[in-house]
Amino acid sequence: MPKLSDKKLCADSECSHPILIARALEDFYPQDCRFIPIRKGQVIYVYAMLKDRGNLFWVGSVQGSYYGEQEARLGHFPSSVVEETHALMPATEEVKTDNWDFYCN
Repeated sequence: MPKLSDKKLCADSECSHPILIARALEDFYPQDCRFIPIRKGQVIYVYAMLKDRGNLFWVGSVQGSYYGEQEARLGHFPSSVVEETHALMPATEEVKTDNWDFYCN
């Protein structure tokens, strides 16, 4: 799969801490397995913002209405389908992406 970006912005060098919480404004149906499906109203924890192409894609995990409702899986989604609801940590760490960031089987 092609890389979506060469760099990402994160809160730390491992991109292990969420930088913000967002709420889905509309449904998003993924094109391939690099992306996560999102339903309108879902809460998304955002861990990274891809940097090269105008911050079009973010990396995050969807949170259901109760713990364990949905399997936790990180994936990409367009930043245009969500609105930021809570800033958690500044995304000041620029991290190079590698092929594993976009691996899909």
